[in-house]
Amino acid sequence: MAVRTEGTPCWVDAQLPDLEAGKRFYGELFGWTFDPDRDEAFLDGRRAAGLLPKRDGRMPTTWTVYLATENAGTLAARIKAAGGQMVMEPYPVGPFGVLALAADPGGAVFGLRQSGDDNGFEVTGEPGSFCWMEVYTRRPDAVDTFYATVFGYLGRQADADEEGRDAGFDYRVWSPPGSRTGDESAFGGRAVISDDFPAEMPGHVLVYFAVPDCDEACETTVRLGGRVATPAFDTPHGRIAVLHDNQGARFAVLSEPSGTT
Repeated sequence: MAVRTEGTPCWVDAQLPDLEAGKRFYGELFGWTFDPDRDEAFLDGRRAAGLLPKRDGRMPTTWTVYLATENAGTLAARIKAAGGQMVMEPYPVGPFGVLALAADPGGAVFGLRQSGDDNGFEVTGEPGSFCWMEVYTRRPDAVDTFYATVFGYLGRQADADEEGRDAGFDYRVWSPPGSRTGDESAFGGRAVISDDFPAEMPGHVLVYFAVPDCDEACETTVRLGGRVATPAFDTPHGRIAVLHDNQGARFAVLSEPSGTT
C-alpha cells in the first residue's frame, strides 16, 4: 500500500438524505457504480468516492474532503494547538481505518483519514473522479498560517494577470511538503469569500471532479434535478462550474482546456 503524504487529499464522501437518489444522480453524471456493502462509488472498478446515508438530519448535506495522516490523534492535537477545532474526534471505522472531522480558523470543515485496509482513492484526475480542492475563507491570513503550521503546505500566491483576474485577486496554490511549489505538485488552494458571495456564506471546502465537458455536466445536473450555482466559465486551467446535486450538496466540475491531451 502506497503511503500518502500527510495533509494531501486521500478521499471524499457525501452524506445524503436519499442514498438511492444520490446513486442515480452521480451514476449518470460521473459514470459511477456502487458497492452496497461499503458505501463506495467506483469508476471503472476503482474506488473514486463515498456515498453514505445521512444519519443525522441536523448535519449539512455536503461533500467532505479527507486529508491523509499516519496518526489521527497526533494530528488532532496539532490542529487544536494551531487554532483549529475538532468537530469529531478520531474514531475507528473498521476497514476504513480512523476518521475525524476538523475545522480551520475560518470555519471550513475537512476530514482526516488514517489508513486501514485501504488508503482511499484508487483513481484521481480522470473524468468522473476527484481532481482539486479549495478552501474558501474570510480569514485568509489566519487560514494560511494554520495550514502551513499543521500540514506544512507550501503556498504560491497566484498571479492575477496570469489567471485573467482583476488586481487584488487573492488565491494561494498549495503543494505538499517536500515538493517544488508549482502546478505539477499542487493539489488545491485557498480562495477568499469576497463580496460576490452571499453574506451568510461560511468558510467551506469545495470539492472538484474532473469531467470531459463542463457545459454538458451542467446540463446533465439540471436534467437530473440539481442546479447550477456558478455557470461554466473559462480559466487558464480549464472550464469550471459550481453545481448542487439533487439533494443540495455543492461541488465543482472542471474540464481540461481545449487542446489538452
